[in-house]
This record gives sequence, structure tokens and C-alpha cells, in this order.
Amino acid sequence: MRRMTIGLAAALAVVALAPAAVMSQSRDSGVTEQSRTQGMAEAPALAQAAGLNCQIVDARLVGKNEDRRAKTSTSYYEVDCQEGMGFVMEAVSGGATNLFTCLEAGAPTADGKPSALACQLPGNQNPGAELAKLAAKDGVACTVANSRAIGRSATNTFFEIACDDGVTGYILNTGYPATADTTVDATNCLIYDQASTNISCELGDAAARLQVVDQMAAADAKSCAVTNRRFVGATTDGSNYFEAACEDGKGYIYKVATTGQLSESWDCARALGILGGCTLTDAREAATEQAALYTRLAKGAGFDCDVERYAAFPAAAGKDVVELVCKDGKPGGVGVFETGKSAVYNCAYAPIAGYRCGLNDDSAAYPALTADLKKHGRDSCEVSGQRLVGKTADGSAYIEVACADGLAGYMIEYKQNPIVSSDALGCAFAKGIAGGCKLPGNT
Repeated sequence: MRRMTIGLAAALAVVALAPAAVMSQSRDSGVTEQSRTQGMAEAPALAQAAGLNCQIVDARLVGKNEDRRAKTSTSYYEVDCQEGMGFVMEAVSGGATNLFTCLEAGAPTADGKPSALACQLPGNQNPGAELAKLAAKDGVACTVANSRAIGRSATNTFFEIACDDGVTGYILNTGYPATADTTVDATNCLIYDQASTNISCELGDAAARLQVVDQMAAADAKSCAVTNRRFVGATTDGSNYFEAACEDGKGYIYKVATTGQLSESWDCARALGILGGCTLTDAREAATEQAALYTRLAKGAGFDCDVERYAAFPAAAGKDVVELVCKDGKPGGVGVFETGKSAVYNCAYAPIAGYRCGLNDDSAAYPALTADLKKHGRDSCEVSGQRLVGKTADGSAYIEVACADGLAGYMIEYKQNPIVSSDALGCAFAKGIAGGCKLPGNT
């Protein structure tokens, strides 16, 4: 859902193809019993031959055109499907049958006049409701207030829908023909507002769509008088991300769930890794200030680290969890900062606390593990690899380590709160602990 859809190979052409005689006839004839009788007699077979997966419950002959020069006869039918949108079929005698949804067929002509091929059957008068059903197939809940056909290719049909909230809109990319069983890709208009494609959203205002940023700022616990707004992007779970620039010079990125509610927020200093980070505010300056703050917090928790870089973990409200990379090559860690209660875990022990370092090199954790081995008389092993094995019901945790000399490594036992090593068993004697050692060289 909501992936970028680009390219449009065909424009709306059904009305331009309709000769004047047919236009006149369709306007004059309307829906008559005779046109319905002939339509129901002729249209089902043509629809089936054209690959239209539609159980026709109503049909009418719109009109015919005899082209004496080309020696062709073209018939036009409107069909109402039991499920999904209705269609206008353009059937060329001895040739192909083209299929157009009622939304396409009802588009005004190039000079702005009403389409002569607009659908008139009672069952085809609410295409918006059918488009809402198509959008729902891709997880989009939208009561359609307005809609338009954009165009189609040999394999795809494109529509725009505007929802009744007056703000939200989507581009629907369906198969051709756009029947009820088609696949659907629904992409938020916010993406097209900033994309350079030949498809765009025209039923709503791009600036109005970004007013969601003000709503998220009001819902957030942080104070932000919004001065600028930006759609950052979307993720595969359907979440949308927005950036706000604030009057005080700060900025935030908001994560909005599929329900439209604020899910999470980050100040720009902590949002460097979120879809490219902030661009409306000076995130680098903010990051420098934040690094200085984390340096003070880490040292206050007894972890000597002049923070060079950092990355935030998802955390509950009131808790700030970040990985810290220290200057001068010092081992980094994961800081868990709360009011009145803070701790920093060396990357060697962070897995025991439920975190895994990603910015710091793995080898930065090895000296601490080597020191733990020495505490228990295992002086011959310089650690070259580690693996969190697991935790036991009594609160013990085990880390398996490999040795640089290629000899069998060890299983180090740790107690928690605080995390301290309590024993180190050779892998030959640790087979009963969670399946034993598994690192290369230890088995």
C-alpha cells in the first residue's frame, strides 16, 4: 500500500472516439425498454469475449455508428455489474471491444460539454461508493466525496478519490478493466504532492492536506507553534511521517498511525535516522546540542563518554533510550535516561538489557568481555565474538564468547540489576545451557 506509482500511458479517449451520431442518439434515447432488451441480449457475450469479469444485471444499447469509409460498424453498450463499477463497452464489428468505467465515460468533453456516453442505468449512479470498496482492498478507509478518472494503460486504470473529511485523498491504481476483483494500490495524495510524475491530485488542496501537522503538534506533549510543514514519507505498515518547524527554532517529526492518531514524535536532533531526518530546521546544530546533553547524562550515570553520535530506540513516554558512540574510540553503550533514574549499558552488556548496539563496531564490546573472563581466571582468551544466549527464570543471563586464538570459547554467566559476571564456563562444560555454544570454533 501507498508505494510510489508513476507513469500513465493512456489518456481518457472514449468520448473523443464516439461519433456525433452516437452522441446524439444516446442523448435522445436515454434508458428505454427497447435499448435495455437489446443490451441484455447482446452485451453479455461481448463482455465475456472482452475479458470483463462482470455479472451483468442490467444493460442498454447506447447507439451504433456505421463508418462507410472504413466499412466498420461500432456499437456502444452500458452495463451494470452486480459487483463493482459499471462500464461502457465500445464494440467494433470484427474487431476488439474497449472497456471504459462509467467514471471514464462520464468525463466532460475537451470543450467542457457533458459526455454523451455518461452512464444512465440506475445501478451506475454512485461510482464513488464502488471506488471506496476498491480502496478498502488496500486498507484505506475513505467515504468518497468526490472522484475522477485519470486515465489508463493497457494493464492499469488510475482514479483519484477525495474523502469526506475535506482533506484526505488517494490515487488508486487498479488493473484494467477495473472490476471488483482487481488488485488495488492506494497511494496517499501527499506522496504525489511532492513527486514529479504525470499523475497528480486535483480534487483537493496540497496545503490543506498538510494541516494534519498542526493537529499532530497540538496532540503532542511538546510545545510547537508550527511555522512550516512537510510530508516526510510513508512506511509499509501504513504509517505516515510529517515534519514540523516551530516558531522557537526547534523541529519535530511525527509518526501518524493508519487511524490518523499521533503514534510517536521525535525532536529533529533525535530524528536523523528517520526517513532522512529533518530538512526544515538545522538538524546538525540541534544534534550537536543533543550530543552535549547525552554526554552530561551519561557521565551523570557513571559512564565516561564524550558523545560523538547517537541513535534513538523506540521508548515509552518519559523514557529516552539512545545508543551512544563515544569520541576517541572509547567503547560506546546504550543509555536509558529517565527522570531520577538513568543507566548506560556498555555495548557488551546491552543485549542483556534488551538492546543491541548498531552504530558501534562489534569489536568495541570485546575488551569488557575479555576483562570478565580474566576475573574468573580465564586469562588465555581474547574475545573475538559474542552471542546473547538467553536468560533463566532466576534472573541469570548468558553470553557466549569466541576466542581470537581459535580455541574453544566460553559461556559467561551474568547477574542482573546491576549487570555483573558471576562465572565463566568452558564450552565443553556448557552443553546444558540453552543448547550450549554455537559460535564458530566453539562447537
